[in-house]
Amino acid sequence: MADGPRTEPGTAAHEEDTVDAFHRGAFHIVQPARQGHRSGMDAMLLAALVHAEGPFRLADLGAGAGAAGLAVAARLDRAEVSLVERSPVMVAYARRSLDLPGNDDLKRRTQVIEADVTLTGRARVAAGLADDHFDQVILNPPFNHGADRRTPDALKAEAHAMHAGLFEDWIRTAGAILKPGGQMSLIARPESIAEIIAACGRRFGGLEVTALHPREGADAVRILVTAIKQSRARLRLRAPLIMHREGSNQFTEQVDDLNNGRAAYRRTC
Repeated sequence: MADGPRTEPGTAAHEEDTVDAFHRGAFHIVQPARQGHRSGMDAMLLAALVHAEGPFRLADLGAGAGAAGLAVAARLDRAEVSLVERSPVMVAYARRSLDLPGNDDLKRRTQVIEADVTLTGRARVAAGLADDHFDQVILNPPFNHGADRRTPDALKAEAHAMHAGLFEDWIRTAGAILKPGGQMSLIARPESIAEIIAACGRRFGGLEVTALHPREGADAVRILVTAIKQSRARLRLRAPLIMHREGSNQFTEQVDDLNNGRAAYRRTC
């Protein structure tokens, strides 16, 4: 993948869909061509935050068509992945993605859970998200504030629109379903950092925050955050990641490796 997933037109089951290759063809997902959220670099960088030496269980909250969770499974062959998505439309895309030829190994290690990430207590457990069950959780919550320009695409608006208390709701669920010592990873806009830290509260510690900059001297466009359940370690601001080489639209070597599943962006401690 260069600047986004490689699309293979004509291979999808419907004309309004595309089948997109990630990690340079290591796996594919079915995505809506003209509506809804289309996964790309954000999902791949989120997946790169996950590292594990042995078998582990991962929950991808708000998984959409499954790009981030499947990227983890493609890179780490001992991962068991749960794709959690509330939209029936996107759940159908995730299931179609798993049915694609070439995704057979991922399908054996992946389940799709149709559930609202914000469910609590017995309702959440009944939906398939048990307490203290997962070793790692990744999340890419909606990032547009209410004042942002709204899209007329209802499916995309649902995937992108942020509501008050969103990080509190999503991080509360992450804290409930993670085992003690488990890692939460997320990608967000830089302006959300205060809300993320507040939502972590006493649930998570050892926050490590990395700002992602398009180029040297440019403002950050995303932040990558990892945190450990019940840790009391202090917050750490890591060195920034620069996306593009100077004077070029090419990715830096490090970002290209993360984007294409050749490396993990591992925690410092």
